[in-house]
Amino acid sequence: MDKLLYTSTSAAQQIMQAQSVNSNNLANVSTTGFRADFVQALSVPIYGEGIPTRVYSETGNDATNFQPGHFQTTGRALDIAIQGDGFITVQGKDGREGYTRAGDLRLTENRQLITGTGLVVMGEGGPITIPPSEKIEIGADGTISVRPLGSKAEEIALLDRIKLVNPELRLLQKGHDGLLRLRDGSSAPLDASIRVTSGTVEGSNVNAIGAMVKMIELQRKYEAQIKMMQTADETSESSARMLQLPS
Repeated sequence: MDKLLYTSTSAAQQIMQAQSVNSNNLANVSTTGFRADFVQALSVPIYGEGIPTRVYSETGNDATNFQPGHFQTTGRALDIAIQGDGFITVQGKDGREGYTRAGDLRLTENRQLITGTGLVVMGEGGPITIPPSEKIEIGADGTISVRPLGSKAEEIALLDRIKLVNPELRLLQKGHDGLLRLRDGSSAPLDASIRVTSGTVEGSNVNAIGAMVKMIELQRKYEAQIKMMQTADETSESSARMLQLPS
């Protein structure tokens, strides 16, 4: 009975992990630019002395859904959405370069350009700082133009360019902070072919209904594993009672 109990216990543990990933997806159904995570279950043989006679379940969540989310028109000059493939380069809380699709940009009190979650947006030469100006425009190629205070309407100054990158998706890995990075730790080069639309943001690509259905499915699978554990325990007790019968 230990084989059944071990298998069902490990399966229940991995289902809980899958439920955690699915719950995180559901919690970010309204997060700008969020990319859902995939979960896959594997049967892994237990190796030791002799031939492996049992397996345990293992769940991996190192895959990301890169399908685009829905686009929403906001009219804000600092809101941008990438058309097609590509990412906005930001500086993570740990100081490392990361990539995101969240284009809900804004300015800090020090006029530094950040995302809605407070991550610093990177330009061609580093973090972008915008001086006081009457107007800010972000072009289709990510260039930032401003009209300085007190200048004429036709006086537009080119300030910087948002670093837009488009690395191969198979080379990317999502970190615990939700940012995508290259698996080898390197930095992706700027891609001049990427285009953005100003006044628009991209929402999450999480399907709320699908995530809810998945939650129910995982809950039922978890309950099935619990019943298997109970069955194994009851069978073990029955066997013990049989051995205690007088000869």
